[in-house]
Amino acid sequence: MQFTRLRLSGFKSFVDATDLVIEPGMTGIVGPNGCGKSNLVEALRWVMGETSAKRMRGDDMDDVIFGGTSSRPARNLGEVTLAVDNRSRTAPAGFNEHDELEITRRIERGSGSDYRINGKLVRARDVQLLFADNASGAASPALVSQGKVAQIISAKPQDRRALLEEAAGITGLHSRRHEAELRLKAAETNLTRLDDVIGAMDTQLQSLKKQARQASRYRNLSDQIRKAEAVLLHLRWLAAQEERARAHAAFAAAEAEVRDRMLAVNQLAARRTEAAAGLPEKRQDEARAASALQRLVIAREQLDAEEKRVADQQRALEARLRQIAGDLGREEALAADAGEALARLMAERDRMIEAQADEEMLEEAAGEALAEAREQVDALDRELTRLTEAVATDEARRAATQRQAAELEARAAGLAKRLADQQAQRMALEAEIAARADLSEAELAVELADQRLEQARDAAEAAELAKTEAEPAQSRAREALSATDSARARLRAEERALAELLEAGAGGQFPPLVDAVTVSPGYEGALAAALGDALTAPLDTAAPVHWRMLPAYEAAAPLPAGAVPLSNHVQGPPAAGRALAHIAVVADAAQGAALAAALAPGQVLVSRDGGAWRWDGLTVQAGAPTAAAIRLKQRNRLAELRGELELAEEQVELAREALDAAKRTVEEAAQADRRARDAVRDGFSALNAARDRHAKLAREADAASTRLAALAEAVERLVAEEGEAAARRDEVLELLEQLPDPREGREQVNDRRTALAERRAILAERQNALDRLSREAQARRQRLAAIQSETASWDTRSAGAGGRVAELRQRAAEAEGEIALLAGRPTEIEAERQELLDRIAVAERDRKRAADALAESESRLAATEQALHASEAALADGREARARAEAAVSAALQQERTLTERIAERLDCRPEDTRAAADLDPAEPMPDAGAVEARLDKLTRERESMGPVNLRAEIEAEELDAQIGGLNGEREDLTAAIARLRQGISSLNREARERLVASFDVVNRDFQELFTRLFGGGKAYLELVNAEDPLNAGLEIYASPPGKKLQVLSLLSGGEQALTALSLLFAVFRSNPAPICVLDEVDAPLDEANVGRFCDLVEDIARQGDTRFLIITHHRLTMARVDRLFGVTMVERGVSQLVSVDLSRAEELRGVA
Repeated sequence: MQFTRLRLSGFKSFVDATDLVIEPGMTGIVGPNGCGKSNLVEALRWVMGETSAKRMRGDDMDDVIFGGTSSRPARNLGEVTLAVDNRSRTAPAGFNEHDELEITRRIERGSGSDYRINGKLVRARDVQLLFADNASGAASPALVSQGKVAQIISAKPQDRRALLEEAAGITGLHSRRHEAELRLKAAETNLTRLDDVIGAMDTQLQSLKKQARQASRYRNLSDQIRKAEAVLLHLRWLAAQEERARAHAAFAAAEAEVRDRMLAVNQLAARRTEAAAGLPEKRQDEARAASALQRLVIAREQLDAEEKRVADQQRALEARLRQIAGDLGREEALAADAGEALARLMAERDRMIEAQADEEMLEEAAGEALAEAREQVDALDRELTRLTEAVATDEARRAATQRQAAELEARAAGLAKRLADQQAQRMALEAEIAARADLSEAELAVELADQRLEQARDAAEAAELAKTEAEPAQSRAREALSATDSARARLRAEERALAELLEAGAGGQFPPLVDAVTVSPGYEGALAAALGDALTAPLDTAAPVHWRMLPAYEAAAPLPAGAVPLSNHVQGPPAAGRALAHIAVVADAAQGAALAAALAPGQVLVSRDGGAWRWDGLTVQAGAPTAAAIRLKQRNRLAELRGELELAEEQVELAREALDAAKRTVEEAAQADRRARDAVRDGFSALNAARDRHAKLAREADAASTRLAALAEAVERLVAEEGEAAARRDEVLELLEQLPDPREGREQVNDRRTALAERRAILAERQNALDRLSREAQARRQRLAAIQSETASWDTRSAGAGGRVAELRQRAAEAEGEIALLAGRPTEIEAERQELLDRIAVAERDRKRAADALAESESRLAATEQALHASEAALADGREARARAEAAVSAALQQERTLTERIAERLDCRPEDTRAAADLDPAEPMPDAGAVEARLDKLTRERESMGPVNLRAEIEAEELDAQIGGLNGEREDLTAAIARLRQGISSLNREARERLVASFDVVNRDFQELFTRLFGGGKAYLELVNAEDPLNAGLEIYASPPGKKLQVLSLLSGGEQALTALSLLFAVFRSNPAPICVLDEVDAPLDEANVGRFCDLVEDIARQGDTRFLIITHHRLTMARVDRLFGVTMVERGVSQLVSVDLSRAEELRGVA
């Protein structure tokens, strides 16, 4: 695969479509800094799949789109296309039918980028793998810049391993292995989740089957609840209508009361208005009197303030006079001091002028002596410098030789230690290999773990089957217990309701006869028809109406033939004996009518359906049962219920025992199932551990073999280096003996240094003398100037003191005049105060009269307002009562509307139709609302006790069963995929190790050769660090440039580091050539000679292989050696352009010319 052309459009500064032709050999790119040369390299990296905006020198990937200039608008699209020659057919299978591929990456601002190969949309991953399989890509070592070289120099050994991986061509394998590991982890996670999901769905399926049975019972209860709600809503509708009528009546009464109280409030309000009308005038009178009084009080206070101000002003003037007297004395003393100071300054000025006469002659003599001493010091200093440099050169040469000898000695010792360490490591590794566990044992452990896992799976399936069979039995037992418990609850509720009902009608203090008789079922209506209301009479003689004990008739008339005595079916107290003896039962109404004529006085015929024929002709047709008949039936039903309840208790207990047994069976099956699942999980763990141990042993065996070979090679290399170090050390020691002894030179230097110190001391003394003379002359000049300034200042002070003395005397006279003016003002103020006090007394009497009149009027108004407030409170109470009545009307209407809405919502009918919806017989009386509500609550509680009910449970169970079957199939597929992924990862690791170890030898050999070539001598080699596992080993670089010791890369100089790193990069190219190599200003730190060797090497690699070179440079020699040259210019600010020159073609034309 060969790169042939790079096309840019709207990418960074290349706004116009630009083609960079990439031909065989070396292609140079030149241009000023900042013109866009590096944008070409970034375009190549970007089209090969770069995903980091920072590595593209941007904050966001949209920054690669042309951002606009002052003359050109920004673009919304950026595109880079790389043309590739694929005649070697090294592209992926999907694109190998084309001789040429065009890989295009296009980005739209705000929408991201996409990739296309020959116009077909592909993934970024596909493009990255295409280049990785061909030793290139966005992160390939083939894209070399100064930063890349510096990165190799400063990288850790583990980070440099990427170069070996690139040389071995396993970058694509790494990507595929990482992708396979991610897929394996995802598959294992999915398998675990799938097992959890299947288990959860199985549990859900059993629950759905139970819910389906509950749904049927729920529907039956909902029908009964609907009918009970209809009855209750109908009763509440009737009650709401009655409540509305009562509320309307109460509202009308409250409205009349409000009208009466409103009339009383209006009358009181008129009286209050009349009383308040005269208040404003009285308030104005009181305010005028108070205002006059206040003005007089303020005037008095002002007089007091003025009196105080006059006193303060007098004291201030006296203090001012004292201050003026002090200032006058001080100014007179200052004028006398000024005269004395001026005389002293004139005398000092005369002394300074005399001292200035000889200073120039003394300074000239001191300067000549100083110049002579400086010349002597300079001569001695030059002689000392010459001798010192000679001695230092000799000593440096000797110290360097001694240091080199010590370094060689240390290197020999280090090599000996490393040799001993390597030999010890080799022996230890050989012993470790001999003692290592056999792989066959690990394989056998894997097989045994697999067999145990299969056994655990079989046991788990059996336990799951047992659990599946036990759970339906538990569900049936639970349903049976629920059914019997519901039946018992129903019987218990009915028994409790009948007992409470019978107890409520028991008559309190005097129990009725009906509670003392026992009637055979079916004969309740007959007894009630015969005795009627007499059944409610008590037996207690203390009751106003009661049954009295009478003896039986001695000769009672016989009952009609064909009629059966009622006493055969009724057992009662003796007091009812006479009545029961005269009652007979007939089969039907026809028989009763036929036998009625034969009745003796006091006898009655009754039928079981409630018909009655009395001896006197009174006939009662069969109809609705009476209250006594109902009570008798209820008593009989209560007795039956108590018998049924005992039987139900026994059935519930039996069902509970059956459920407990089923639960124990299910729990035992569940425990067995959990134990089996734990065994399966443990089996999986054991199998994975055995597989991991087998893989680990295999890796360790491969790593040990590789490391043993590396140690053997290292021992051989160290033996050779140790001999070379010893020979070099002998040469250096011989050279050290030939060097001269530096002690004689040091003695001459010390003599010269002593003489120089003496001369410098003399020079310092003469310099100090000259400086002292200069300082004294300068001080005299400065003092003369100061004397002149001080003289002027004292003259000014003397003149000012006289003026201030006159001013102070004038101010004292003015203050004395003001004191005389203020002396009579206190007497005037006292007279004015007395007059104001008289006027204040009169004003206070006037204000008091006005205030008393105002208070009397306000009292009358307050009494009227109090009565008005009481009347208004009564009116407010009336209005509140009316509002409550109105609220009651509204509430009644709202309740009626709410019931209407609820009836429409719950029953979907009008209120008038609720009786029909409740299925009530119009001829029967309305049932009791409390009983209906109790039945509704009972039914609702029974339905709510069921909990949430899934009405779609049966459908969902069928759907869930189908889903479980599908998931089991997916589980089998997932297990097979995991096994395939593990096998593939193991294969990739094995192949990567083999190729990496083989590549290291090739790269190391080429690196040593290229290093010697680029440096013109010296030696270097590569070493794997921590090489137990080559895939995790580090790469260390040892180099010895000509004339220097062997050391690691980081200890070399900058230029040496750059050449060493380039040697390693080119060694990688030679072992795994890339289609293209970009060298971005890598020759910048090299000198002319190294640049020449660098260009020779690049030229040889380009000529011998298929790698095409793009070289960005500023070096003239590199420009001269490339085959063609492209220039990047920026004629227009912010817009790059590309121009080209074919240098090889130019040379041919020059030769022809």
